[in-house]
Amino acid sequence: MDPQGLTFVESPEQLREILGPVSERVRTKVRDRLTELDRAWIAASPFCLMGTSDESGQCDVSPKGDPAGFVHIIDERTIAIPERIGNRRADSFHNILENGQVGLLFLIPGRGDTLRINGSAKLASDGPFFDSLIVKGHRPAFALIVSIDEVFFHCSKAFLRSELWEPASWEPDRVPSRA
Repeated sequence: MDPQGLTFVESPEQLREILGPVSERVRTKVRDRLTELDRAWIAASPFCLMGTSDESGQCDVSPKGDPAGFVHIIDERTIAIPERIGNRRADSFHNILENGQVGLLFLIPGRGDTLRINGSAKLASDGPFFDSLIVKGHRPAFALIVSIDEVFFHCSKAFLRSELWEPASWEPDRVPSRA
C-alpha cells in the first residue's frame, strides 16, 4: 500500500484475479482484416479517436472527423485517414514518425458500440485516391495509411453508463467556455 492508502495492481495475474476470466466470445472477436460490417461501420462514421505514442511512451489522442465516409478503405487490411490542416501541432503525426503504432476508435453518433482498429501507420503525402478525399474543396494535406493488425467491436457499456448520447444528461455550461 502506498502512503495515500492506495493498493496497486502490479501483475497480470492480479489483474486477472480481479476481472475474472475472458469469455470465449470476447477472446475470439479480434480479426486481422475488415469484414463487410466493418466497412459499413467505417463508411457511416464521421468521427474517430486516434491514439499514438512516441518512442519514449509519451501518449497522444487526437480527434479526427469529416462527413461520414471520410476514411478511405484501400483494401481489407489497409485504410487511409485524410488530414485536414488544423492547429498544426501534429503531436500524433510526430509520434507516428517515431513509433508507427496507432489505435483508432470509430464512433457513430447515437450508437453505443465502437469499432477499434490497431495497427501500424505511415504518412503519405499523395496517392491515387487523394482526389476522392476532397471535402468542401479541400484536398487533404496528407493521409495516415494504417496497416491493420487487429479490428474488433467494443460493447456499449461505457456509453450507457456515461449517458453520452442522452441529451437530458448534457450540461455544456457546466464549465466555462474557452476563448
